[in-house]
Amino acid sequence: MFRSLRGYNYRVWSAGALVSNVGTWMQRIGQDWLVLTQLTHHAASAVGVVMALQFGPQILFLPLTGYAADHLNRRKLLFATQGLMGLLALGLGLLTVTGVVKLWQVYAFALALGCVTAFDAPARQTFISELVTEDDLANAVALNSTSFNAGRMIGPAVAGLLIAAVGTGWVFVLNAASFVAVLCSLSLLRREALHVKDWAQRTRGSLTGGFRYVWHRPDLRAVLLMLFLFGTFGLNFPIFISTMSVKVFHAGASRYGLLTSSMAVGTVIGALLAARRARPSVPLLIAAAALFGTGLLLAALSPNDWLFAVMLVAIGVAAQTFTTSTNSLVQLATEPAMRGRVVAILLAIALGGTPLGAPIVGWVADTFGPRWSLGVGAAAGLAAALVGTRYLVKHHALRVRIDAGRLRVSMR
Repeated sequence: MFRSLRGYNYRVWSAGALVSNVGTWMQRIGQDWLVLTQLTHHAASAVGVVMALQFGPQILFLPLTGYAADHLNRRKLLFATQGLMGLLALGLGLLTVTGVVKLWQVYAFALALGCVTAFDAPARQTFISELVTEDDLANAVALNSTSFNAGRMIGPAVAGLLIAAVGTGWVFVLNAASFVAVLCSLSLLRREALHVKDWAQRTRGSLTGGFRYVWHRPDLRAVLLMLFLFGTFGLNFPIFISTMSVKVFHAGASRYGLLTSSMAVGTVIGALLAARRARPSVPLLIAAAALFGTGLLLAALSPNDWLFAVMLVAIGVAAQTFTTSTNSLVQLATEPAMRGRVVAILLAIALGGTPLGAPIVGWVADTFGPRWSLGVGAAAGLAAALVGTRYLVKHHALRVRIDAGRLRVSMR
């Protein structure tokens, strides 16, 4: 399960990333809480706008971000993006601590962070392939997700306590400090031990080469369509959890942080289970999407916050199984020279779909209630499962039948 940690470079990278991941999740909770309770009167649509601005650049800069990840030195690129992200967190923190922060300023910082993250994410995801051998790539991707979700488990709980004790601004300041850990880990890497592949050649049309590559791969098209449905309407947990906490369960900041952390327990479990698998598959994605949709439906019907927290654990397992397995499957199925551009498309779909889905989900929460917004996410998960099933029927002759009283499933 932890075989990738045998390598020095991956161990160093993981240590720095874990510290930064905790800070990142602290900021996410602080930002949502600031908008929802201090700068607006519980407006879920405002949280949706922040999410749209933060993740929209994933689509806007898609050709450039994938091109940069395939053609530039990823380590140097990460030095620049991680440093800028730390400065942005510090700027928002100082505005909040001094009490002069306005909603439009949060919007501006979210947009700026989104622009930097658009270049950071593909480089960071594909940089993992330089830290480990190809045989350990799926395991390293899963452990990377485990680190991210360990941050999701720790960060929100810490953020909730800090917000209640010293205010939201210091959460942003501490996140800015956490980026020092990543910059140090990048400095300490043994560059001679990096598994650097030959850079992709700069040729005419290479900016759009990723789109052509995906279009001619039915397996990648199906997986990315599943991810679009799943990510656009299903992965809107800042809206789901914050509105259920405030409007339905009437909880404070500390309870909100604990609810977010309860889902993170599930995502850590899901990431660790993914680390044990040698190679993910489309049937696994279908099962995870179906479980995700069913879990959100049951969460929408939860009568109290404790049962809601239990359902969030199950949802976290399903969500992390789906996203981690999708990432691993796409990277393993893609040629190394195309990997940066294809991963950029994957991330643009996973995160860039938010500008489409988050405002809609936020509007549903404001107009019909938070429970109905969870219903939208449930429908998205079940629709993703249907897309995957259709792909297997069409391209792998999936057949389901009853034989002698037993359910039989076959495919080629």
